[in-house]
Amino acid sequence: MRLPLLQGVTFTAVSPMIAIGLAAGGGTDGLLVIYGAVIVAGLATFLIAPFFGRLIRFFPPVVTGSVILIIGLALLPVAALDAVGGGSDPQPGNARYLAYALGTLAVIVAIQRLFRGFMATVAVLIGLVLGTFVAWLLGDAHFDSVGESAWFGVTTPFHFGWPQFSFAAIVSMIVVMLITAVETTGDVFATGEIVDKRVGREDVTRALRADGLATTIGGVLNSFPYTCFAENVGLVRLTQVKSRWVVVAAGGFMIVLGLLPKAGAVVAGIPHPVLGGAALAMFATVAVVGIQTLSRVDFHDHRNVVIVGTSVGLAMFVTAQPDVATAVPGWAQIIFGSGITLGSITAIVLNVAFHHVGRGRGPAVAGAPGAGTVRLEEVNRMSRDEFVATFGRLFQGRSDIVGRAYDRRPFADTTNLRAAFQEALFSAPPAEQRELMTAYPDLGADTVADGDEGEDSARDQAAAGLHRLADEDHAELMDLTAAYRERFGFPLIVCVRDSGTRERVLAEGRQRLANSPAQEHAAALIEIAKVANHRFSDLVATANPIATARTRAFGR
Repeated sequence: MRLPLLQGVTFTAVSPMIAIGLAAGGGTDGLLVIYGAVIVAGLATFLIAPFFGRLIRFFPPVVTGSVILIIGLALLPVAALDAVGGGSDPQPGNARYLAYALGTLAVIVAIQRLFRGFMATVAVLIGLVLGTFVAWLLGDAHFDSVGESAWFGVTTPFHFGWPQFSFAAIVSMIVVMLITAVETTGDVFATGEIVDKRVGREDVTRALRADGLATTIGGVLNSFPYTCFAENVGLVRLTQVKSRWVVVAAGGFMIVLGLLPKAGAVVAGIPHPVLGGAALAMFATVAVVGIQTLSRVDFHDHRNVVIVGTSVGLAMFVTAQPDVATAVPGWAQIIFGSGITLGSITAIVLNVAFHHVGRGRGPAVAGAPGAGTVRLEEVNRMSRDEFVATFGRLFQGRSDIVGRAYDRRPFADTTNLRAAFQEALFSAPPAEQRELMTAYPDLGADTVADGDEGEDSARDQAAAGLHRLADEDHAELMDLTAAYRERFGFPLIVCVRDSGTRERVLAEGRQRLANSPAQEHAAALIEIAKVANHRFSDLVATANPIATARTRAFGR
């Protein structure tokens, strides 16, 4: 895939494997049936990976961001459990355990704050080493098993015997792999966000093939199903080490360490609270990557609010109350047994239901709450006044441009309608274009405009937080916009929804100050077109219906 991803055994398979083993009589017999199912499920995943990769269109940012956020949030309780001593002996009231966890976390944060370069990249490793050393000094880290372990050891294929194959067990394990495929897809998109790589269908296919191949090899070598590990996604984000060659080298080190049982005994000696403190930083960072992905989602479309809210809510419900899985039939416990699984599937299903099923039918779910709905055929029957009243808010000030778009009727589809507004903008006389530019408010101004135009401008500027700037930041932006207006005679116009942050808006504005007046005239028109495109998308509910402030346009 050419991404810095690592694999690890998935927790999703634990409950199904226990059920398979018990159904097969337990003991070694049960284990052999588990390994048979693991091997076949890995091969099946390898073969169906290309078909799963074609479903990438069902993973827009609202889905991938939700899945990544859920992964980070659902893993935090695992880190918290380690921080209080681990699942075998949790002691939330143990002050020493709390000190180990918070101390390890504090070391990681301090190194990230005080150092750059190599020291910052190994902050987690340093935190683990120092935390373990302190715990060893205080008698809470034990390495007795190191002396008892051999210097060299090799994993024997089929160590417990030849695998046994059960149809029911194989089907159960394939279901597990399909569920983990969703988690893997989320991890792939998260890592792509971090390293700034556009993830495509082939990338997802390769990741799932790797999961399938690793799972099959794992079954041969007495291990269990593998998936891309979210823990490493957080580590990549935290350390900013984005090179896939680092992961290749790490794989080589892990193979060598896998041949040294003493090395495994050293790692096993790290106290749970120390691991928990480091994991808190890494897992929370995964959640931050999810939030970063969701920042590209249009939450003025309340369909997206419902998708994210419902999927995260259900994921946290199952994570906080894991015993709820016992209330559903056995076949559903695989889904309800994991917050990541339930939340991810919910995000995918709701995205399909809201954005892909029933296009052109049903009530509008985009645009301003309470707005009416008008379909494309109605647009083609509108009078000029009705058309201008409906779409005039795409641009600030004068409505002549919207009137010119009206003259291009009939519109075959919404793409044709969108193009009509663009053509009308760029073909307008220069004097009219300049008058339009002067109608746009200054970025970060205390007041933007009255009525619907003010509401739209406020929403645009809120995308980068320009409506809630600190005094210092506000003054910096005002100085820039004043200098721009003095040079060009009209306000600085930036499509804030594309820029995303105040820093980018400032950088773009400073860069454009060096433009010639003619070049900046063209640049401002392009930004106006981008703003209009976003406002048009706010009005369009689906491919055909167009959500609009119809009650404002016609009802008063």
